[in-house]
Amino acid sequence: MILPDHAIHQLCTAGMVTPFDPSLVNPASLDVRLGSQLMIESCQSPRLVPYPLEQHSETDPFLLQPSQFVLAATLEFVRVPDTCNAQFVLKSSRAREGIEHLLAGYLDPGFHGVITLELHNSRQLHAVPIWPGMRIGQLVFSQMLAPPERSYAVTGRYQGDTTVMESRG
Repeated sequence: MILPDHAIHQLCTAGMVTPFDPSLVNPASLDVRLGSQLMIESCQSPRLVPYPLEQHSETDPFLLQPSQFVLAATLEFVRVPDTCNAQFVLKSSRAREGIEHLLAGYLDPGFHGVITLELHNSRQLHAVPIWPGMRIGQLVFSQMLAPPERSYAVTGRYQGDTTVMESRG
């Protein structure tokens, strides 16, 4: 069962999402915003390197170049209760601008942390602007039939992340 706005609001008020802005609650989802750090490709290394997105704004955005891939994180720190799970879905406005998310946005019961996003500019000819605080996606929360035997708090490799995180294999 997908949680409605009033249930999302109640859970967020109780600490599920920090910082919580009530204006981000939708009828069946919660908007999340882009945080202040990216990880980008570099010619010097096959590994992604940190890039401070905080130096950009809506009036001076980071330009995600055609075919460029970056890792980003949400501004919001999420604490998914053991009684719920969540799915990150890109905002349709971002998709219409040419941003793709690589569909790795499932949050198991018990997950705590910022959400690392895999973003890609699918446009061929033009850059897409991004900046900290922009609405990048939304979380759809579902009620579990019962709590799992072992939550993500026990099994997770990305538990407690406070910034964008590359693959841990």
